[in-house]
Amino acid sequence: MSATGHPTPAQIRSRLTHPVIDADGHWLEYGPVFGEQMRKVGGDRAADAFLAALRTTRDSLMTPLDERRRRRIGQEAFWSRAERNTRDRATGMFPRFLYERLEELGIDFAAIYPTAGLRIPRIADDDDRRDVCRAFNIVTAEYFRDLGDRMTPAAAIPTHTPDEAIEELEFCVRQLGSKVAMFTSPVPRPVPSISSREEDVARLAVWYDAIGLDSAYDYDPLWTACVELGIAPTFHTGASRQGLRNSAVNFTYNHIGHFAASGHAACKALFLGGVTRRFPQLRFGFLEGGVGWGCMLFGDLIGHWDKRNRKALEHTDPRTLDRALLQELGQKYGYEEHIAALRARDGWPDPEAVNLTGGLPDLDDYSACQITQKQDWQDLFVTPFFFGCEADDRANAWAFKRGANPFNARLNAIFGSDIGHFDVPDMMDVLPEAYELVDDGLITPEDFRDFTFANAVRLWGVQNPRFFEGTAVARAAASVLADARPVTASAGA
Repeated sequence: MSATGHPTPAQIRSRLTHPVIDADGHWLEYGPVFGEQMRKVGGDRAADAFLAALRTTRDSLMTPLDERRRRRIGQEAFWSRAERNTRDRATGMFPRFLYERLEELGIDFAAIYPTAGLRIPRIADDDDRRDVCRAFNIVTAEYFRDLGDRMTPAAAIPTHTPDEAIEELEFCVRQLGSKVAMFTSPVPRPVPSISSREEDVARLAVWYDAIGLDSAYDYDPLWTACVELGIAPTFHTGASRQGLRNSAVNFTYNHIGHFAASGHAACKALFLGGVTRRFPQLRFGFLEGGVGWGCMLFGDLIGHWDKRNRKALEHTDPRTLDRALLQELGQKYGYEEHIAALRARDGWPDPEAVNLTGGLPDLDDYSACQITQKQDWQDLFVTPFFFGCEADDRANAWAFKRGANPFNARLNAIFGSDIGHFDVPDMMDVLPEAYELVDDGLITPEDFRDFTFANAVRLWGVQNPRFFEGTAVARAAASVLADARPVTASAGA
């Protein structure tokens, strides 16, 4: 047993008959060194803009509390690294050390996401953002170049426009050999009606474009590029210090649920925008928010569809009202004021209601999904969406519980260690904490295989069957992909 009372990763691995894939590990880019590496490959603009992005946290923490309250600047994280556990601190900083320790941690293969790089695709200045992402991806690829049998880094893909996303994606895949892409969604954009772009106005007067529905651009060319390049878009965009998560004094208040909120918006937009209908080949990953929100969204979408699809709207169409019956019942049960008001309006409670539809050409919120049968829900939501879960989240079991989700569906929960961040005090406890769901009878060993291995293979391998070639899990991954149900391309893709 470990010092925390858990079985060791080695003890857990002795019970397993499959590899373990970490779908969301992290490394800690050391700013002073990483920035200078970026300067060598991307020039001063890229390095300076990257270092400026890093300084936003420091600047916020140095801002007096009263001033943060006045300007509504959210409390940032402090003491957010495992300093006491020096080996873990070094593991996060040095990819070669992480590579060496993966077996010790019980992990066979890992997709490694950035830490400082999480924010760079949201840099507001167009030129700075593109330069920073390009230099960042080049330097990152070099750090991980000789470690590909056990780890692959995520490329940071800016998505303020589909053109910039396609350009960076093509460069990363074709020139750097990237296999994992971290997209931004939602994308913050200035509210057009507000002309002032002073510092606080620019920060607060924004709307969030989930790039799947009601977007500023047509993103179908980007999804087409993903199909052609064999890339499954993954989203790791935070929503901390926004809206209802903007406390000036409490980081935990700002942090809890923020990745889930961002993933919820992106996933909902992709579904309602018909992206999964037009591009059935694509798989999408939403990282670090857990799967509980995915289960809730799945049920909510079905519940709203029951009442808001085009045919169901006939039940609320004002034109179907029996005005004569309403007036008759008003005469019997209403007050004088009700009777007089209805008589004056010829029996209509609201004569203008029939035209108050917001000018929509199509009243069906689900029209892009083209839902006609139960199988559509499996094809459009359950199959294409994958949800990154941290090891100690008990809600992970919800994805697998028989009868807990509509149509008895099993959602695609994937194991993400989040190693390198403050919420992993000891990297050795990650796999044992995940296995507690089996020990406690909440999921089966077969569920655990899907959670820690097979679902990650399906996320990245269905679109790119060569994704795992040359890796430590190649043979086992090939077996999973051989059993994967093929998808049929749509004309829109």
